[in-house]
Amino acid sequence: MDYQSLIARAIEAKQSAYAPYSNFRVGAALLTKSGKIYTGCNVENVSFSATSCAERTAVCKAVSEGEREFAAIAVNGDNKDYLPPCGICRQVLAEFCDMETFQVILANDEQDYQVVTLDRLLPGAFLAENLKSGESHSPPGKEV
Repeated sequence: MDYQSLIARAIEAKQSAYAPYSNFRVGAALLTKSGKIYTGCNVENVSFSATSCAERTAVCKAVSEGEREFAAIAVNGDNKDYLPPCGICRQVLAEFCDMETFQVILANDEQDYQVVTLDRLLPGAFLAENLKSGESHSPPGKEV
């Protein structure tokens, strides 16, 4: 899959965005390692913390269809500038991606884009291996 095709799908997905409060639409197109593409758009809620970003919408669609390994995502927004995923979306992507090879395509259009790997956008990510520890940790300032 070439970048331009993935970007075009993100731009197309943006058209379905539900953004009555911010009027800021975002579209994403997620490429799985199996070659399938899942799109997403932002879905706002009057309680802004309940809003779903385009990137997470695409990830949830893919995961709900059994996909667990992703290769790239293209993101396009109404801001007329490169739009990186928010911190929560970066963390969600890290759950299913090889941080060093997963490509994040920040696109204004099919000809104007930047490509960056996820590890550059989310250094020091909290990953599954962070939960693996054989040691007992006591709360700070208290002795056990």
